[in-house]
Amino acid sequence: MTVSDNTAIDPANAFVSRFTIEGATTGPLHGTDFVAKDLYDIAGHITGCGNPDWARTHEPADLTAPAVAALLNAGATLIGKTHTDELAYSLMGANAHYGTPLNTAAPARVPGGSSSGSVSAVAANLTEIGLGSDTGGSVRLPASFCGVYGIRTTHGLIDLSDAMPLAPSFDTVGWFTRDAGLFAKVGTAYGIEVTSGGRRPRLMIADDAMALCDPAGVSTFDEALTRLSDAYGPATNVTLCPTSMEDWGDVFRIHQGAEIWQVHRDWITKTQPQFGPGVKERFVMASTITPGMFEQSKIDRAEITNLVTDLLGDDGILIVPTSPDAAPLISDDNETLNIFRTKALQLLCIAGLAKLPQINLPVGSIKGAPLGLSLIGPANSDGWLLSIARDLTGA
Repeated sequence: MTVSDNTAIDPANAFVSRFTIEGATTGPLHGTDFVAKDLYDIAGHITGCGNPDWARTHEPADLTAPAVAALLNAGATLIGKTHTDELAYSLMGANAHYGTPLNTAAPARVPGGSSSGSVSAVAANLTEIGLGSDTGGSVRLPASFCGVYGIRTTHGLIDLSDAMPLAPSFDTVGWFTRDAGLFAKVGTAYGIEVTSGGRRPRLMIADDAMALCDPAGVSTFDEALTRLSDAYGPATNVTLCPTSMEDWGDVFRIHQGAEIWQVHRDWITKTQPQFGPGVKERFVMASTITPGMFEQSKIDRAEITNLVTDLLGDDGILIVPTSPDAAPLISDDNETLNIFRTKALQLLCIAGLAKLPQINLPVGSIKGAPLGLSLIGPANSDGWLLSIARDLTGA
């Protein structure tokens, strides 16, 4: 592999740095290019994780992360590292230090984070594949906001070595594309078998999840729901949560926050980094979670996991909105963003708590901006979900 400078302009403010590492001369992704979120190590480059103090206190990486190497080995060429929210602890894509990458589908709105640069580069047609990561929704929500395909893979399915951890029992590899066929091909590069023959999903629409979405947005899902039912049979309606989705969001917030503080406490205490609005407050909140709260969240998470796993079985596909609404406006204040984030996490926590794969389909719109529909499948059904996305478009 060769490395060379690339000084091409960055009209979307998507890139931390531009450079080229050529992929293998053969493979399923030969002839394509990709970008990598700046929490994946790339040999010879500092992994900045969206914060100048992190970049200042870390040396260039010795190794390239396996999640990046797999795409290079499959023939894709890496063309740069992309912006992320600070230490990946946000969902909006606004970075107080480096600015907000462009959402070309809705320029007045945020692109979503923390994989903001990768989704921006894909949506702006600056690259074909955007490598991101998803802990609380950091691929799924940006994919909805920017109108592209995105996947959160089954937890543990793809190696996350040599990447900055956030909350290890939630962290997963994910990616973006504009095209459903390429979306599936990236899966094959990671050794995921993408087949559609002989397996008929049992479709379920989660009514309580749908109720979290703006009704005008839900109505734009009709065509996609019709295509799904025509292909696989009618969906049944289910109530997912026996109490409220707000309760599940709280379990996620506490469990994730406790893990985040365990991972980053020592560095934060020693370095005293400068965090931007919202991120700073979330780290403060994480530091206040008691051991008792963490232990209770583990018990609650196990119950939620069992409920969702039993509901899906080995053939169920759960249909939920990816986001409660269109992306917030760049001009929205922090209080507005936090209200949106809390509601979004009630949708996004389902797959995260249960460690399941989820894909965003760019099929809806509201307020002149994209709105995605999600499919959540059983553990390790990633290839099945990718094949459904590909088959629905005829790619």
